Amino acid sequence: MKKLLLSFAFVAFLLSANAQQRLTYQMYHQGSDSGDTTFTEVRRFANNQLKIQDLSSQVDEDVKLIPGISTDITYVDYNTDSAYYQMTFADGDAFFASFSLKNSGVTFTEEGEEMMNGYNCKKYRTSINSNTIEVWMTESLGYDATPSISRGLLKGVMVRQAINGNRILELKNIKKDRKLKNETVPSVLGTRVAPRDIDKISKEKLIIKVPVFENEQIHFAEIEKFQGEIPYDSVIHFAYGTLILKRINLDTLPEHYSYFIDVKEQSNGDAYDRSGSIFIIPTDRELSLKDALIDSIQLLHSYTDRRDITYRAIKLEDDFLPVVELMRFFTPFGVNHFNERVKIDGLEWSDVAYYKQEVTELSKHLRGDVLIGAFIGNYDGGGHKLSLDILAYPGDYSWDLSQNDDWTLPLFNTCNVMEMAGQHYGRMFKTDSLTVEFEVPENVENLRLRYISTGHGGWGRGDEFNPKENTIIIDGEKVFTHTPWRCDCATYRELNPVSGNFWNGESSSDLSRSGWCPGTATQPVYFDMSFLKPGKHTITIAIPQGDDEGSSFNHWMVSGILLGNEK
Repeated sequence: MKKLLLSFAFVAFLLSANAQQRLTYQMYHQGSDSGDTTFTEVRRFANNQLKIQDLSSQVDEDVKLIPGISTDITYVDYNTDSAYYQMTFADGDAFFASFSLKNSGVTFTEEGEEMMNGYNCKKYRTSINSNTIEVWMTESLGYDATPSISRGLLKGVMVRQAINGNRILELKNIKKDRKLKNETVPSVLGTRVAPRDIDKISKEKLIIKVPVFENEQIHFAEIEKFQGEIPYDSVIHFAYGTLILKRINLDTLPEHYSYFIDVKEQSNGDAYDRSGSIFIIPTDRELSLKDALIDSIQLLHSYTDRRDITYRAIKLEDDFLPVVELMRFFTPFGVNHFNERVKIDGLEWSDVAYYKQEVTELSKHLRGDVLIGAFIGNYDGGGHKLSLDILAYPGDYSWDLSQNDDWTLPLFNTCNVMEMAGQHYGRMFKTDSLTVEFEVPENVENLRLRYISTGHGGWGRGDEFNPKENTIIIDGEKVFTHTPWRCDCATYRELNPVSGNFWNGESSSDLSRSGWCPGTATQPVYFDMSFLKPGKHTITIAIPQGDDEGSSFNHWMVSGILLGNEK
């Protein structure tokens, strides 16, 4: 009788081992109260194969997801020591990579046996990229199954995995499912790629990329004046070719997206460091910079300082919004075009100046019908080549537009993007300050000022090379001060092949400057304006601008935009 009972138990064990199972795993952070958790299902078939799928990607049909989400399935065939990771996208693209479990490259050390979640387990440990990984495997179930194929081939069923002791992946339940049909790895999985490219493709699909300019020349030249309505998706040159503009239509994205602008610049003949700006032309009011570009700068509001210099289109008016500066950047001395001109031991010149900056707080201006421009001030016939992409990175999987509540008000911008069409440099600070009247609506909160300031005057006593305190006055009271200064310019020496080299070994591109370096973007600074009450206010910018010397003069490029949220 005892032998008969043992044989029945053995048969039951075999039936259990050969039945189809659904194993559910949960991943979470130990001790976290954020509720962040995901589930993975492992379907185990009697033919010794697995189908592994993340359940968090399976949502209700009425829930709209962001573009670029893939359905990810991993197939494992223990009989042939093969694993296949497949990604399928809504646009029909499918990619897969294959792996060998035995040759995963991960070596585990066995640390003995211990009970874990009710199972008698063998414990294993390894380290990957300074991360300690502990895995508990049980062989008591009579088969192999794991949700994590990157851990290689360990006998049994994974019960628990801990990364650095706090990122936990553990078995929550096992259900027998005799209705599951034995699956085989599909014969067609998509395009085969190297395992290292899977993560890259997955991320690239999630990123929304909008190419704006591609190797566009910005230079000084006689060009035919553009007339009429600006068409979509055409690059138009203005201000003798030193300003390029494109009209594009951009989708409204959920508020969880982060926006970046990605800029590449190369010299196409100009050897000097030049001021540049990436900007949006708002068209919400009766007048805009677009009117000046198509017709004349004389159409726009003017301001005359005490030296009788007239400035146009630099500040907020009842019927006009100044341009919204996304990025202030500065070209290096001749990158790429002049790389063969100068050879210095120990230096290898870069091929391109690269600028990438987050502009999420200005995303309101990157929706719908958008006029986006780029300016590089230069008088060179070859000038510069510039490329620009807008990138948006998701922070969530849902496509929910109900949370968008950002609010902005452009206040001032003295960066003279129409320099070659009659817009003067910001020289008013020598005798005047810049004052703007504005109004805060009742339904806006969390106010802050986004401020960019750079000083210019390229000689020893000029404002480019001497720190100057910027004072911000609100409603007649001094509230903030800021001294823009960069002392890390020598970091970017490889971008500046024809920068002047002095007798003492120093390069002119190394010198500290008022808020900028050749080959860099100037970072905005932010001031808390939450104390402002609804109603009318004034903001004044005061800078102790230095004296002119002969034909040389100082000037300041300042831009400011008020940011907030609608209640």
